[in-house]
Parts: sequence; structure tokens; C-alpha cells
Amino acid sequence: MKILQFLTSKAFFKQLLYIAIFLGVILFAVLMWLKFYTNHGQKLALPDYIGEQMNDALKDAEDKTFQILVHDSIHIVGKPGGQILDQNPKPGSEVKEGRKIYVRTTKYNSDQYPLSKLPQLYGNDFDQKKRELKFQEINAVIKDYKYDTAEPNHILEVYYKGEKIVSGTVFKKSVMVEKGGTLEMILSSRGGGKTDLPDLKCYSYPEAVFYLEQLKLKVGNVNKIGTVTNLDSAYIVSQNPAFDPIKTIERGTPVDISVQQSKPSQCN
Repeated sequence: MKILQFLTSKAFFKQLLYIAIFLGVILFAVLMWLKFYTNHGQKLALPDYIGEQMNDALKDAEDKTFQILVHDSIHIVGKPGGQILDQNPKPGSEVKEGRKIYVRTTKYNSDQYPLSKLPQLYGNDFDQKKRELKFQEINAVIKDYKYDTAEPNHILEVYYKGEKIVSGTVFKKSVMVEKGGTLEMILSSRGGGKTDLPDLKCYSYPEAVFYLEQLKLKVGNVNKIGTVTNLDSAYIVSQNPAFDPIKTIERGTPVDISVQQSKPSQCN
């Protein structure tokens, strides 16, 4: 009878409530532990960060509990700095949370070479040196030609960013040339350059021809005044372009001359 009264009393139901609450807390704790235990060590597919900027990849990796570490960086002409080139583990690999991802990125600043580390340029064939410079990712272009007695297309002067850095008397070995930079070169040419315009008046025709050849000029039209029976013994009366002591003329330019058989009176 007393047991029946106890089972129907408020004290009994209060105890049942306490027991239910206790068991509920225990059950909740067990379920949470099981969930944590199940997820702990779970493998995730690694995102593909190749081609992304480093700052963007760091933010995404942090949200996914990964760590990104740079193990190498190189300069690539035409690519912006901080771009991810490769990653390890590879994209799509299954890894645990907190995994470190090692990446290789592009440099923000370009590599540089001291001039002393480049191929010897002065006096050498342009095409050959252009190929050698290409291996170091440095461009070579023709800036101009200058008359020289050396073989054609040989390097006489080198300019970098508007500054002469190499010539027959100049070698600025401390100049740093950027990877991807451009060297401008002046090359030798037997048909280029300028020379003084000679005064041919009173010279014999053979002397005038020899003089012009020495200056790398050409004999143009020959105008005969009067009867000229023997050109080898004729004399120069005038020329075109006319002589000017301060005037220069492009090598290879023809000079027209007028000749007569006898020596002009003003030449005696």
C-alpha cells in the first residue's frame, strides 16, 4: 500500500523528471561525442589553387582549415607576381583537416643579370648574340646601323633604357639587366654612315674616281664638256652635290661630275 502511494506521489514523478533530464543530457553528450569522433580525421578533397593569386587562395584555405606555405618562387615574363604555379598535394587529393599545402608562386620582382654575366656583345655577330641572350630571356633589337670597316651586322653599341652601356670604349659592367628586358643595338654596315663631301674640281678623272671610292662614295653621271677623247686624261670641272666644307654625305651616295679634256685654267 505504501509502495502504491509512493508511485503515485509528486516526489516520485519529480525523481522521474530528474532521471529523464539526466539521461537526456547523457544521451546528448554521447551523440555529440560520436559526431566529433566520426568527423575527426575525415578526409577532404583538396581544392585546385593553381592559377589563383596567393591572397585569394589563403582566404579560401583558411575557411577550409588548410594551411598554404610557399616553398619556391620564380620570375616568369608576362605573369603577375603572387600567382600559384603548382601545389603539393595535387588538386583533388584527399587530405585531413589542417593539412599543409606547399605551393610554388611567381615573383613580384623580375630577376636581374649584371652586364658582366651576359654574353660578350661588342664586335660580335648580332644574330648569334640574339640567340644567346634569348636563353636568358633577354630581347635584342636593332636600333640603327653605322658605317664601319668591320664585317656587316656586328655589334658596335648597346643601349639599355636609353643609356649606352657597351661600345668600343664603354662597358658598364655594374648595370643590371632585367629578365624580359630589351637591349637596343647599333650594328656595323659598310653601306651606311656619313663622310665629308670632297672637292673634286681640278682632279683628273682617275684621281676623282679613286678619291670617291676611298670615301665609299659612287661616281654618278659623267657630263662631258666639249670633245673628250680620253676620259683617263680628262679633268673635273664641277660636281653635284657641290663641295661644302661643313657638309657631310651618306656613304654610297652617287656624285655627278662634269669633265673636260684639258685642265681648267683656274687649276694652274
